[in-house]
Amino acid sequence: MSTTRVLVTGIGATSPLGGDAPSTWSALLAGQSGVDTLKHEWADDLPSQIGAEVAVEPTDVLDRVKARRLDRSSQLALVAALEAWTDAGLDDAELDPERVAVAMASGIGGVQTLLANYDQLIQKGPRRVSPLAIPMLMPNGPAASIGLAVSAKAGVHTPVSACASGNEAIALGIDLIRWGRADVVAVGGTEAAVHALPMAAFGQMRALSQRNAEPQRASRPWDRGRDGFVLGEGAAVLVLESEAHATARNARVYAEAAGAGVTADSHDIAQPDPAGLGATRAMTIALREAGLDPADLVHINAHATSTPQGDVAEALAVRTALGDAVDRVVVTSTKSMTGHLLGAAGALESLATVLALHHRVVPPTINLEDPEDVGLDIATDQRELAAGQIAAMNNSFGFGGHNVAVAFTSV
Repeated sequence: MSTTRVLVTGIGATSPLGGDAPSTWSALLAGQSGVDTLKHEWADDLPSQIGAEVAVEPTDVLDRVKARRLDRSSQLALVAALEAWTDAGLDDAELDPERVAVAMASGIGGVQTLLANYDQLIQKGPRRVSPLAIPMLMPNGPAASIGLAVSAKAGVHTPVSACASGNEAIALGIDLIRWGRADVVAVGGTEAAVHALPMAAFGQMRALSQRNAEPQRASRPWDRGRDGFVLGEGAAVLVLESEAHATARNARVYAEAAGAGVTADSHDIAQPDPAGLGATRAMTIALREAGLDPADLVHINAHATSTPQGDVAEALAVRTALGDAVDRVVVTSTKSMTGHLLGAAGALESLATVLALHHRVVPPTINLEDPEDVGLDIATDQRELAAGQIAAMNNSFGFGGHNVAVAFTSV
């Protein structure tokens, strides 16, 4: 395996808590909720009438002419990517485009464009379908838009693995650099599926919380009163660089993306393996690839969506993977504040994990009022992390049995 170190040199986000990474991080530390009652007429008849929409509309940030040619998922992706690129100091850097790549994930893709154009087809006929519908709705649209913006010619990729997609993009970015195929990779995830059909479909699966009268208290991982996740939207991007490339330009470094584990359950299309075996293997592989022991880990940003089965299965997997070392690991679920961003979840939560290492503080899990005994040390207030070399992990699991864990270390 390559020993090339992969560093995080830039971050960007647009989320239910803020229009950029700093405002999102500040709200996470403050324990704020981005969940609210949906103001759309189409939500009135749904079982779940709450969601976590972005705090800042992407059309308030992007050029409006350009924005009209992009699905909302691509708009969000571009906002986060441009922030991350600027944050990394790459705006004016002399880069070889053939050494720049993109891995931008989405679980669902341009679903709003697809549904809007289907409505046009039915109501007004085929001539009213947009000629831009295909490039707008295709799942690789967000990755392609970012690739064009940063002139990436080493490859533009779109991992699609449901709610593990964002983390899988990060895992792919690490590999691209270690394989020697790129020096700089913009990685992350985006999702914009707060819409009648996806919400009705998730509702039929009984996956969404119906705590409509108390939206900010609806996302409650590990709480005995949890009744499903809250659908969110947004995007997050990390800039990954090889150590040699980052050092040559004296880049500021947030953390090292030290390793990733990618596995599959082969158990069920929607339910997690109740024994958490695939998740356990993903965490174990990530630690091994990062050259870490379980005792090196001090923090996990858990997948923990606020579903009855998923939260328990993950807790079991964490305990199995870490053994006796689990007692020294501070666990949190930022989904308690952001809701579940599906294909963007892993990216946003990896960003939070990186910032937790960088600032040495873990955001709280909110709404944990009647905790289930899952054998984890769950932070319900900000928790300080130790000085010195420390490591943290972000977990993401998705429908289809996808499991991805990414390990980061402080620098």
